[in-house]
Amino acid sequence: MKQDEAGWVVRILDQSGASEGDDDVVEEVKGFFDLAHANAFARAYVRDSIERCRVPGAADRDVLQSWFAFGENAEVVDAGEDGWKSSTELDDFVSSPATPMERDWRALDPRRLVSDEELAGPPDENGQDDDDDEAFVAEVIRRRQNGQQ
Repeated sequence: MKQDEAGWVVRILDQSGASEGDDDVVEEVKGFFDLAHANAFARAYVRDSIERCRVPGAADRDVLQSWFAFGENAEVVDAGEDGWKSSTELDDFVSSPATPMERDWRALDPRRLVSDEELAGPPDENGQDDDDDEAFVAEVIRRRQNGQQ
């Protein structure tokens, strides 16, 4: 197994063959924490793609044909046998509609994850951390609860 310097990579593939160039690669999503994270994303992505191809009353065979014609597949690059493969679960996906949670690949997308530094925000104008701000806010709340201004 090989891993990209920025973490594991999931390759999104166009099933219709309508993408530009000789390959069917739509995009590569980088930055997964570990192989389990990449596998979970790929699985949810394909699950969502199949659901987007499902129409009410369609037979399993029709859903599968629609996915092969219009859907997108996902694979974990260089994961070998440890990488998730749509072929192992395709029949189950087609025969059982997914729950919203099973198809929520956006929650697993590393491009949407926020680092601790981004959450903390920029330093104060005096260069202090937010810990000092939290102590100040707690004191203000305490004083107001006691009727002090």
